[in-house]
Amino acid sequence: MIFVVLAIVKPSEGALDAHYYDRSCPAAEKIILETVRNATLYDPKVPARLLRMFFHDCFIRGCDASILLDSTRSNQAEKDGPPNISVRSFYVIEDAKRKLEKACPRTVSCADVIAIAARDVVTLSGGPYWSVLKGRKDGTISRANETRNLPAPTFNVSQLIQSFAARGLSVKDMVTLSGGHTIGFSHCSSFESRLQNFSKLHDIDPSLNYAFAQTLKKKCPRSSNRGKNAGTVLDSTSSVFDNVYYKQILSGKGVFGSDQALLGDSRTKWIVETFARDQKAFFREFAASMVKLGNFGVKETGQVRVNTRFVN
Repeated sequence: MIFVVLAIVKPSEGALDAHYYDRSCPAAEKIILETVRNATLYDPKVPARLLRMFFHDCFIRGCDASILLDSTRSNQAEKDGPPNISVRSFYVIEDAKRKLEKACPRTVSCADVIAIAARDVVTLSGGPYWSVLKGRKDGTISRANETRNLPAPTFNVSQLIQSFAARGLSVKDMVTLSGGHTIGFSHCSSFESRLQNFSKLHDIDPSLNYAFAQTLKKKCPRSSNRGKNAGTVLDSTSSVFDNVYYKQILSGKGVFGSDQALLGDSRTKWIVETFARDQKAFFREFAASMVKLGNFGVKETGQVRVNTRFVN
């Protein structure tokens, strides 16, 4: 059953429009949905990767698809910045864009494709549905060194609040969007500092459930020959968009330090507790926060890239 949320956006938040392609490319959302659905059936990791792609794209220069641009001899692009090495699944957006170029040449921006695909993977995974506001244009600049501005898995709550506030997002938006980790996967490098030599007083991060820490240690052996894909899912129902992420934080099983930190701060603890108790409230807030993030710093004039990987 699809949980539909009507996210209300004030006109002052931007001039994007949910009906932007109704006349110029009426099949746009159907084409994107079918592409995403087929890719997800082929590769279960696609939903988490596309959702992360949307977050990482919007956090750098606004939602302008700069994350899709390839590096050149003179410039290392965002997709090759360290935080984006695990995003992958760019081929899904490329496939959707190729189909859109056949149906409606030079009409649907890559940025809009990412935003619609992010909504679709959430819905296909059991999460809420919302109307994506459209009309973004694609960026022409992409720099790997700007990925350092992404919120890190080691951030404390104050750092998280500051990072999200710089994108026009509130404390509640931050805790809500962190819930996107419910369909996430992490490599060991993002959390293994919590598992040994954490501090002078504690070998293991004391906010981490001890038994859970031992499980993570087995998944991330200190041996240098472990697989490059070693890691763990970010909640126990990683293929389902639900509120289990928040329930795990309550039991000390937040994988990232930044996840578990949400329980230790009075500014965020009550939100975690609310969402752990009320999945409908989480879904409602997540839809609204995704619209808000998707409308931050977007370009409404400029180019619609024909190829996702190159500037026209």
